[in-house]
Amino acid sequence: MGSILTVNETMTWLQAIVLGGVQGLTEFLPISSSGHMRIVSQIWFGEDAGASFTAVTQLGTELAVLLYFAKDIWRIILAWFAGLRNADARGLDYRVGWYVILATIPIGVLGFVFKDEIRTMGRNLWLVAIMLILFSFVFVAAERYGTRSRPLEKITRRDAIVMGLAQCLALIPGVSRSGATASAGLFLGLEREAAFRFSFLIAIPAVLASGLFSLKDVFEPAGEGMAATGPQIAVATFVAFVLGYVSIAWLLKFVSHHSMVWFAGYRVILGSVVIGLLAAGVITS
Repeated sequence: MGSILTVNETMTWLQAIVLGGVQGLTEFLPISSSGHMRIVSQIWFGEDAGASFTAVTQLGTELAVLLYFAKDIWRIILAWFAGLRNADARGLDYRVGWYVILATIPIGVLGFVFKDEIRTMGRNLWLVAIMLILFSFVFVAAERYGTRSRPLEKITRRDAIVMGLAQCLALIPGVSRSGATASAGLFLGLEREAAFRFSFLIAIPAVLASGLFSLKDVFEPAGEGMAATGPQIAVATFVAFVLGYVSIAWLLKFVSHHSMVWFAGYRVILGSVVIGLLAAGVITS
């Protein structure tokens, strides 16, 4: 297996733009953006872009979420504060506000506790490829056994807790945050679009915190990844924002009529290709 980088290469503008595009296109699809960032940077550039670079460019995609769901988010925030003051105002949006907070706690705790492992061992390409393949079968099972009978209006505290726990799996590159949480939602009986919408909402606090926490490390990564300049980070994050907004709109339309099995098939193919390249010695882990 490849060793962890000890001397950080300087990122080029091409690498920054390409990786920003990869982040934007894959963040919301259930195919693992962190896994794709790791695979693309290793195959194309022969280096790991690094967990810090990935986390910071996610700020661009989360800005896309904030913009796309701005009306919903603002309504939920207002309802949450109103519900704190007046019990009669505690409707669906008030509950969703609490559910987002509740679902964020597990990944916040585990992300902090295992932050060093995420930046090192979690970047191994063997692990990424295996997770891509294994979680494809979770998607298939969720589609097969989920009743998809409940809209977002019927979401419960139990749904929030289970989906929040599922979000912790996104700490492993190759799993997919949206894939893990949406699959949990399907298993719980939520409609596919409802599961993805709530998945996007509960990702906002965790991803924003991760990106801001990693901002100080991205310019001088300690033992992992390539070093990027401020302008490169800014451009990569902007590219991720633009393509992320487009991918949200496309995905929500797609999942309203199509199964997650389509993504499962892609993941199996990609994971198998990566394993083949690793076994042949074409790339290192």
